[in-house]
Order: sequence, then C-alpha cells, then structure tokens
Amino acid sequence: AISACEKGGQWEKALSLLREMPGAGVQPNEYSYNAAISACEKAGRWEKALSLLREMPAAGVRPNVVSYSAAISACEKGGQWEKALSLLREMPGAGVQPNEYSYNAAISACE
Repeated sequence: AISACEKGGQWEKALSLLREMPGAGVQPNEYSYNAAISACEKAGRWEKALSLLREMPAAGVRPNVVSYSAAISACEKGGQWEKALSLLREMPGAGVQPNEYSYNAAISACE
C-alpha cells in the first residue's frame, strides 16, 4: 500500500500508513520505510526523507543501500548537494556499501 502511494505521488498518505502500521499489529520493515522515503523523494520532501532514514534504527530497522540511495536522491532533488555527499560518506560506516545508484544520485546532486 505504501508503495502504491509512492507511485501515485501520495507522500502524505504513505507517511500516514507507515505511522499506522504498529497500531495495526504490523511492524514496519526496510521495504515499508524505503517506499515511504521514495514517496518523499518523488514529492521533493528531502527533509522528510532524511527524517525517515534517521528514524529507522530507533524503530529497529536497519537502513540499506535502497534507503540511503533514495535519501540521497531526495537531497539531490532538493538542491542539498552537501547533505547528499554527507550521506554517501556515511554509508560505509553504517555497514552499507554504496552502489551505482548511490553514486549517480550524489553526482547529480553536485551538477
């Protein structure tokens, strides 16, 4: 459902569904967080995307390369090249290996 909201440009509904999951007895996982981060990225809400990325560990969910790449892409769309590069530098220390999408999004942020 969150992924459908992402594809439909409904970032606020995606966040609402993510927040409602625990009350419905469903623990959010990396897939639900990644879809919500991507929904924020597509809507140009880079602050929300970063907030979700930062929230993941406290929720017991480990960010992965998709999480970081979507957040980097959100920063790129928001003109936040310094934040994009900072996320890229942070990845190895978080145990996440950047991939071509991570690097491409960071490069695009600097253009």
